[in-house]
Amino acid sequence: MAGYRRGRINEEVVRELASIVREVKDPRVQKAIVSITAADVTADMKYAKIYFSCIGNADKAEVKKGLESASGFMRKQIAVRLNLRQTPELKFIPDDSIEYGANINRLLKQVEDDLHD
Repeated sequence: MAGYRRGRINEEVVRELASIVREVKDPRVQKAIVSITAADVTADMKYAKIYFSCIGNADKAEVKKGLESASGFMRKQIAVRLNLRQTPELKFIPDDSIEYGANINRLLKQVEDDLHD
């Protein structure tokens, strides 16, 4: 049963952070289109790994620094929006799955075009 609760909390954290990240005033975050892809909250609710991706030509290291500098604001917003006993400390991790999927799609399209020639 605890795994089910953690899964729901992970989903809620992702949903709330997706809207909170739009409110961040840091220019490193504002100049990029940031998408929160997943969250992994520990069982004791003290820490959360937040996976994010950037669309466009933004530097992921700079966006990560911007998100880390705004983590206090985001943590406070999560505490207000979600009724948790303890608000987890946020650790941001870049997620390359969107770019990886786009690259695989491009390669498959290239193979398909080569087969039709």
